[in-house]
Amino acid sequence: MIASHIHDALGQVDRLRDLILERRRFRGYSGTARMLGGWVALASACLLSRLEALHTPLRQLAGWAAVLAAALLLNYGGLALWVFRRRGTEQLLSELRPALEVLPALAVGAFLSIALVWHSQYDLLFGVWMCLYGLAHMGYRHSLPDGIIAVGLFYQAAGIVCLLLPGLSFLNPWPMGLVFFAGENAGGWILRGGQFADPATTSERSGE
Repeated sequence: MIASHIHDALGQVDRLRDLILERRRFRGYSGTARMLGGWVALASACLLSRLEALHTPLRQLAGWAAVLAAALLLNYGGLALWVFRRRGTEQLLSELRPALEVLPALAVGAFLSIALVWHSQYDLLFGVWMCLYGLAHMGYRHSLPDGIIAVGLFYQAAGIVCLLLPGLSFLNPWPMGLVFFAGENAGGWILRGGQFADPATTSERSGE
């Protein structure tokens, strides 16, 4: 009897924890937009590898800057649409906090990129971009599904490999294209609800 009461109490604690996490979940990012960004990275790697006229560091850099602009447009365009739909909500500013908390890591990435380009250290750019983008994922550990942390660790591991791998050239766009294609599609799949869902929760939602 006592064991049964303890089991029920633990179950209630788990349900309460899940409810708190669900309420803290940030829903401003679009999984579809993120997956599209991965496809843009892959297509850009294909284009940058095939066009001989683009095989200079500065032109490759311009190509990846265009990819960044497209990714920002897709992801933050989706975020802006979410904000527009929720305009007038009193808790909107606090709900946007997860999106704002990652800005320092992204800003550091921008300044490091400028410094590396200034000193013509182009071959380090891929590794730095991946590592800092992976670190930015850690800021979402309490506001996005748990699988996002795994995506962040994947980016960090890939970035470390790129930094340590001898002979990796910035003129070879495939490491960047393949890593971001895999990472963004995995992240988008998780945001769309593809990660390990609780069967009971899933059945309850399907019955609504």
